[in-house]
Amino acid sequence: MTETEHEYLLGTNDAELARLGFQHEVWAAATAKAWERAGFHLGDRILDVGCGPGWATFALARLVGATGHVLRVDVGEKARRCVDAERRRLGIAHVETLRQQLEALDVPADTFDGAFARWVLCYLRDPQLVIDRVARALRPDGAFAVMDYAHYLGFAVAPPSAVISRVIAAVSRSFAREGGNADVGRDVPALMHRAGLEVTSIRPLVRIARPGTALWDWPETFFVNYLPTLVAMGEITEDDRAAFMRDWDERSRSRDAFLITPAMVEVIGVKR
Repeated sequence: MTETEHEYLLGTNDAELARLGFQHEVWAAATAKAWERAGFHLGDRILDVGCGPGWATFALARLVGATGHVLRVDVGEKARRCVDAERRRLGIAHVETLRQQLEALDVPADTFDGAFARWVLCYLRDPQLVIDRVARALRPDGAFAVMDYAHYLGFAVAPPSAVISRVIAAVSRSFAREGGNADVGRDVPALMHRAGLEVTSIRPLVRIARPGTALWDWPETFFVNYLPTLVAMGEITEDDRAAFMRDWDERSRSRDAFLITPAMVEVIGVKR
């Protein structure tokens, strides 16, 4: 694994970048609703925080149109190259890239009409610092829309499986081990208030999926990619990984199976 791949806990290999694209499609409708509630619209200047390969970036670019502007901020070099290539392919001029650690975010104050972060704060050692810097960058009445995990251990699969439950717990531990917090959504309203934002909306994001749907496939793509990393970290054994995949495959073929996604929240804070 290269140094670049360590920029993001889940890696930046091709399989992970493809998974992020699939993930965006699965959650695109919920994301669009968050942007609507945040008031994002044509002509806005939007800060895309921790945007990875830019799946949301280009959706935001379409939303704000050519009279708007999207600044994507991420430390990953490979993700930047992906975005730049796609920007050239689409001929989009109103997307700009800033390659920077989020904790060191340095953009002019009172510049952006909105900001967005989805599954970003859960990986950070100091989410307060990032929210403070985003709040400074917003114009008065600018909105910061956050979507993130609030109770990762709420991820449930039926019929129950002991090894699936153990692996879910190991995923949560791995976030903490790297300085993150898989339940950060619980803290976001207080973090926003400390940054001077008024929390105008808090909404739950929990869905139920059955086998044979894209939403069922969403966590499966994650586990296929990430379980080998958990083995390498010593959080689970290779036997655990194999047993997990067997139990998951059985449930994927069961007409009685369903899953409940990890509890997330959508929080919107507005600068007054």
